[in-house]
Amino acid sequence: MDYKHSDITGKIIGCAMKVHRTLGNGFQEVIYQRCLAIEMQKQGISFSRELEMTIHYEEVEVGTRRVDFLVENVVMVELKAISQLDDAHLAQVLNYLEAYKLATGLLINFGGRSLEFKRATNEHKLSRKNRNQ
Repeated sequence: MDYKHSDITGKIIGCAMKVHRTLGNGFQEVIYQRCLAIEMQKQGISFSRELEMTIHYEEVEVGTRRVDFLVENVVMVELKAISQLDDAHLAQVLNYLEAYKLATGLLINFGGRSLEFKRATNEHKLSRKNRNQ
């Protein structure tokens, strides 16, 4: 299946797989974040790490949240290092996509024996963009 920004998400997932193959599971999230940054840099992928983004509610700033990675200014990446992802983690990513007005996100979990990842799509962003084209 072809996803929006699938070329970028594919590269990110490839980098995450290399990190997981090298380190395995059992480290803190920040260790995986640092290693993924190194790997994406080696692959020539541009990104911002721990980018603080403002959250708005009805045009009013209500707080900030640091996104683990914003890749190529179009894909938000949220990392976890837990035994198993659940629906609440995916809901968090979907909420961030909506708040940041982005169409594509990745949720990557380094905590399991195998790397786990989920692509997330902000349908509202995609449908608005399609109406404007």
